[in-house]
Amino acid sequence: MQDFRVKTFLTVCRTLNYTAAARELHITQPAVSQHISFLEREYGTPLFRYEKRKLRLTKAGAVLQEVLATRIHDDELLRRKLKAIGGDAQRHLRVGMTLTAGRYVAAQPLARFLTEHPEIKVRVRSGDTAHLLELLRGGEIDCAFVEGLFDRSAYACDLFTKERLLCACSSDHGLAGSRISFDDLLGMPLLVREEGSGTRAVLEHALAEHDLTLSAFADVTEVESLDIIKVFVMEGVGISFLYESAIRAEVDEGALGVIRLTGKPIEHGISFIRLKDSAFEDDLMAFFREMKQLAS
Repeated sequence: MQDFRVKTFLTVCRTLNYTAAARELHITQPAVSQHISFLEREYGTPLFRYEKRKLRLTKAGAVLQEVLATRIHDDELLRRKLKAIGGDAQRHLRVGMTLTAGRYVAAQPLARFLTEHPEIKVRVRSGDTAHLLELLRGGEIDCAFVEGLFDRSAYACDLFTKERLLCACSSDHGLAGSRISFDDLLGMPLLVREEGSGTRAVLEHALAEHDLTLSAFADVTEVESLDIIKVFVMEGVGISFLYESAIRAEVDEGALGVIRLTGKPIEHGISFIRLKDSAFEDDLMAFFREMKQLAS
């Protein structure tokens, strides 16, 4: 059962603003302060502090957030499970997917899973990795498939699949099919996803291993839509680093080319993540194992 003060605490954790939390919860700001003060007295430690006028979680507050987020998530799962036992034959599962991981990696096995389990109703939420982590901590999703970088120690996570990041170019690009170094790319215009995108984070991490940043390219254009990036690359606007699964069809059809890079390939895992220490870990892992089997 959720204590209203716990809900207040987790809302402040997410907003890092007492006024915003009060507005979202439809209570007064003094009431928010009272709820936080109660929890600080209850646990005998400060949960928030101000740094340069900005509210921040203390180390103790971060630990409490992790524990309470899991507790609320489990409470919601328990309610759904008990409801199913009580006569509602349909089970519910809330799954998050980053855009690339969802469309090109996890969507097809999830469709097969649903076909084989008509008794399960799934709600899918999309967004970048940071947004899905926020939904997970807030108890709004049960698990997620993400390709972005995140603190692996803060979540339970397993590798769903590994993906290669390829340098895509127009099919008539002069270097299509060639093998060159990263340095040879720097004079070219580059198309990248927006800040917070997992694909962009993986690219920036790979560039850092070569002591490079995005600013090393001649011109960088930010585009939020993967489909628009692919059209721009086809038309010769620039090159872009995209997951192999996201461009496989276009490469096979000859609509896109690939510039091969010397050295080790850029690889990154698509991870299946959920809150740590959940009482429903076995259920979530059973879902993961079946998804992985259906993806193979």
